[in-house]
Amino acid sequence: MKCPFCSHRDSRVIDSRAVEEGCSIRRRRECPNCGKRFTTYEKYEETPLVVSKKDGRRELFDGKKLLAGLLKACEKRPVPYEKIKEIADSIERELRMSADAEIPSAQIGELVMKYLEQTDQIAYVRFASVYCQFADVRNFMQELERIMQKSKDAK
Repeated sequence: MKCPFCSHRDSRVIDSRAVEEGCSIRRRRECPNCGKRFTTYEKYEETPLVVSKKDGRRELFDGKKLLAGLLKACEKRPVPYEKIKEIADSIERELRMSADAEIPSAQIGELVMKYLEQTDQIAYVRFASVYCQFADVRNFMQELERIMQKSKDAK
């Protein structure tokens, strides 16, 4: 690693630590030429995820957009921000673990619904009402009845 102070082409690693939950490594280095110390971070390069939309368009996956949708569904609900962020991170992790570089938007929507149903049923219904684009009130009521039945069976 080239020294940022004197441009010497070598440095010595003094300390290494895992950071960002093991996704990155922080290294303290020292230049043998000038003696100054500096910090570097080593992180793996993520391949971009492409989301294919229902209308055929493609766009890069945006974790901020996912988080914004979850925040909107959980608005005024007793779901802590940390939990919402955890859900968004879990969904992104699942998407990245799949071998596909192109993900259908429907797959993302299904994952969001799965996590919201386990977290908060009102947030789930809010998201489902937009995501599923219910044709009429009857379809909406069928989904509510399915949730209520599932809740009864769990007890």
